[in-house]
Amino acid sequence: MIDLRSDTVTQPTAPMRQAIANAVVGDDLLDGDPTTRQLEERVADLLGKERALFFPTGTMANQTAVWMHAPRGTEVLADPDSHLVRREVAACAALCGVQPRTMASLRADKAGSDIESVVECELATPSPSRISLVSIENTHNGSGGFALTREAMEGIRRAAQRHNVAVHLDGARVWNAAIALHLAPRDLAAPADTAMVCFDKGLGAPAGSVLAGTAALIDAARPVRRRFGGAMRQNGILAAAALYALDHHLDDLARDHERAQRLARGLAGVAGVHVVPPQTNIVMLDLEPPRVAADVVRAASAAGVLVYAWTSSRIRMVMHRDVTDADIPTAISVLSTVLTERQ
Repeated sequence: MIDLRSDTVTQPTAPMRQAIANAVVGDDLLDGDPTTRQLEERVADLLGKERALFFPTGTMANQTAVWMHAPRGTEVLADPDSHLVRREVAACAALCGVQPRTMASLRADKAGSDIESVVECELATPSPSRISLVSIENTHNGSGGFALTREAMEGIRRAAQRHNVAVHLDGARVWNAAIALHLAPRDLAAPADTAMVCFDKGLGAPAGSVLAGTAALIDAARPVRRRFGGAMRQNGILAAAALYALDHHLDDLARDHERAQRLARGLAGVAGVHVVPPQTNIVMLDLEPPRVAADVVRAASAAGVLVYAWTSSRIRMVMHRDVTDADIPTAISVLSTVLTERQ
């Protein structure tokens, strides 16, 4: 099977497994796990923040940021197709008591040069429940992995500051954004009060995310993480995998971007299918009727290629470490046949 459903399906490499086996660990809740501390310090430096805190998942790290920044009964400004709104099982409401207010201009394929004034207008609009947080997803999964520029993020930040509103970066794939924009990760994290990054997607670790911010914010995040059930013990075995990924896998992400371009070019000529030009490692296909995404997913799976139905008319395919150069022409052939048959 060629699995293009997500970059979360990657398997730890043999050297990463060895790093996990050799990790120096301790009780992180009682004494602080030494490998986890090393990772937290490393990520804080990479993101240009004072301190960082390890989490088992990106969702927990995002929700911890929401809990800290957004008082109950307020609103979080976010893109309607963002992970925070669509993929976290209504956690903003269920856990944090806040309501998302959606705004499509917060994603890279929708943001224009006037993004600062657009956000300013939204924040200045009177509302019974005030906006307390702006959440930015970069790269933006639902748009096809597009990267919001630093200039756009800085404009959002300026508008937020004028209204005393915090900014959170959901940077699950910020590593991809930094490579696509030829920037350092700290350049994209700089406009945000808090930034979350993941290691279990393109970097190929089995689990783990980190939330970074000021020392005061991370001190406040620690009891929230425990409240959400994320205070682990010998989590250095996961931190070791993340450290290995930073040392050995980060530069490989550019290869995933190149393979996404090859896949997109190979499918561009299929009639009745619009290929969203990829900027990073995600390729989206928009299907014209009578094609239905679920039918295409089933047919492609039967032919040996796994893809993901993002909506009823959109298919997502994600390049990752376990996709080889040889897999691309095979995937193009299978998907071209399936898509043609589904006309």
